[in-house]
Amino acid sequence: MIIKIFILGLMAYTCLGQDSSLDDLIADIFKTDGSTTQSTPTPSQSTETIKERTQYESCGEQKECVPRWLCSNDTINTSGENIIDIRIDTGSPCTKYLERCCDLPNKRDTPEIPVGPIDQNRGCGYQNPNGVGFKITGALNQEAEFGEFPWMVAILREESQLNLYECGGALIAPDVILTAAHCVHNKDAKSLIVRAGEWDTQTKDEIIPHEDRYVKDIIYHEKFNKGSLFNNVALLFLESPFNFQMNIQPICLPTLGEDFEYERCYATGWGKNKFGKDGEYQVILKKIDLPVVGRAKCQTNLRETRLGRHFILHESFICAGGEKDKDTCKGDGGSPLVCPIKGQPNRFKSAGIVAWGIGCGEENIPGVYASVAFLRPWIDEKLASRQISSKYFTP
Repeated sequence: MIIKIFILGLMAYTCLGQDSSLDDLIADIFKTDGSTTQSTPTPSQSTETIKERTQYESCGEQKECVPRWLCSNDTINTSGENIIDIRIDTGSPCTKYLERCCDLPNKRDTPEIPVGPIDQNRGCGYQNPNGVGFKITGALNQEAEFGEFPWMVAILREESQLNLYECGGALIAPDVILTAAHCVHNKDAKSLIVRAGEWDTQTKDEIIPHEDRYVKDIIYHEKFNKGSLFNNVALLFLESPFNFQMNIQPICLPTLGEDFEYERCYATGWGKNKFGKDGEYQVILKKIDLPVVGRAKCQTNLRETRLGRHFILHESFICAGGEKDKDTCKGDGGSPLVCPIKGQPNRFKSAGIVAWGIGCGEENIPGVYASVAFLRPWIDEKLASRQISSKYFTP
């Protein structure tokens, strides 16, 4: 697969500005068709989506490179997982890692998808640690499995000829997204699109398609301070709900005041892998495991930076990271920091929302996140006023 390198200022780490001159440079990052209000077909309905692409690369006489799940002689593991190398497959003549060289008589028109039925009572916060439908190898840049973090969404801004990536967010109910206020402050709700189920932004050959929805309304905290980023939380209400699938599921929320200190958690996003001109935007969703840092230690560490010795960490923030070359970075604003639920393997709560940082991945300099546990009363109040049930985000 050809990994595109985005040598451009896609987003500030805090997403505080968007230069319109970048528009034509990032049209390819998150491709969105015009029918965003329509549901993308579920696996059992995806015939038309798969058939849209009628021309495939030839890989021999009477052979074509097609998505692996459209080839009947592609052996599927008994565990229901294919092993796919996202870097290189030396045994395949196909240039795309999600494709297989298939004899034309064996090519299917509809996919055989090794994905089990959705348990509608499964609940929030379940990670798919081995991916959905296949498992990747060759992950060199902290790539997540397909569908591993099914609550992760991309927030896009619709333009006349392209759609711009604004920031990340997390699904907490079928039609509600939790994100950072700085990402959507003073934005027109009608211009925003939320994409769920995305993984590799440069292919449509994933085993389950992503879905897009228009945003109907934006609410951000009344005490949000765009300078200091205090109370940096917002809710996006969608025109229509997402269909829960294995790659589209909500995240759980913590209780008021819940403490995650010393926990190792995950942050996800498509932002840069390092700070500065050498950093590259990620085509495949990345995951970073980070330790939550206590408030006192975080404040002390941040005072050693340009913030100075009088810096006070606001109560609406938590910190995570401080390990060399492991951090959220430019372009990750609004994305979730999720921490494990004790006693429930592979189940997570949203502890934080990517807010700001001093550089990226510097040793002993944690990143700063909006604290979901601190902001929980505000979230509950706004959801209750719209009759959004807490069952979607309560573990």
